[in-house]
Amino acid sequence: MASNSQDIAIPTVHGASVTPTTQCAHWHSPLDIIAIKHACCHKFYACITCHNTLESHEPTIWSRAERTEKTVLCGKCKEVLTVEEYLGCGSRCTRCGEGFNPGCKAHWGLYFEVGEEEMGGKG
Repeated sequence: MASNSQDIAIPTVHGASVTPTTQCAHWHSPLDIIAIKHACCHKFYACITCHNTLESHEPTIWSRAERTEKTVLCGKCKEVLTVEEYLGCGSRCTRCGEGFNPGCKAHWGLYFEVGEEEMGGKG
C-alpha cells in the first residue's frame, strides 16, 4: 500500500472522476489538488459537490476546537495537513510547497468553522 513520509496509509479520495492528484469533475485545474476529510463521515472528498452527490447525509464542518485534526490531503505529496496548517499555509503545501487553488479560501466555511477575519473580511 502506498504511504506518505510518516508511513501512514494514503487516504482514499471519493468523488466524481477523481484523478491521482485529487482533481474531480467539478474542480480540475492544476491547482485543485486537495481533498478534504469531512467532519460528518470522516471520508476524504475532492469537493463538497462530490460529497453531496454521493452521500445521503448533510455535511458538517470542523469546529475551531478540532483544528489539530488532520483533514486536508495534498494531492501532490499525499501529506495530510491539519485544519490549522491548511488555513495558515498561504495556498501552498507545508511539506512539498506545491501550490493550492487560492480560490478555495472562498469555500472554507463549507468545511471549517472560520470567521470573517480568516476569510479576508474586516472581522
